[in-house]
Amino acid sequence: MAESLFRGTIQFFNELGIYDVVLPFLLVFTMVFAILEKTRVYGVEKIGDKTYTKKNLNSMTAFVIAFFVVASSKLVEIILKVSSQVVILLLASILFLMLAGSFNKDEEFYLSKGWNSFFMVIMFAGIVLIFFNAMGWLQKIYDYLSGHWDSRAVAAIILVIVIVGLMFYVTSDQTKQKKKAKEED
Repeated sequence: MAESLFRGTIQFFNELGIYDVVLPFLLVFTMVFAILEKTRVYGVEKIGDKTYTKKNLNSMTAFVIAFFVVASSKLVEIILKVSSQVVILLLASILFLMLAGSFNKDEEFYLSKGWNSFFMVIMFAGIVLIFFNAMGWLQKIYDYLSGHWDSRAVAAIILVIVIVGLMFYVTSDQTKQKKKAKEED
């Protein structure tokens, strides 16, 4: 089978280190710089009546952190695994929303607040599982649970989780009823 021009270009980029060095560097640099700009960790300077962040310090810190990350092949491997799986999670959520929106009669599709919170929890759990998988912890947890599933400790942990979940459900339901009662009065 003949190799396409685009496949050859992608392989050439891979040989240059675009995917292993340049893109992880840019991703980490951008994220760290954005966080430093937003949090204003290094403070601000006033010029006239306007305040500016200290971009030179923010960019230098982000630059150094990005180089440290790229220098570690293990961190780059984790970043590549996590980012590819998060994109799949994002794609799955967009496809679900497209399907759910196709059954909506309105012009715009919105999820109710409860469903929105539910999907945020699901996405957070998915991202946590993706990170655990990328670091190799998910397999260790699975091996431990499969070897000790019949033990009393695991059963006690599951029971505590169920009880805490039920307590949270019962108490949160009562606070919503009290708020509704106050609004009606």
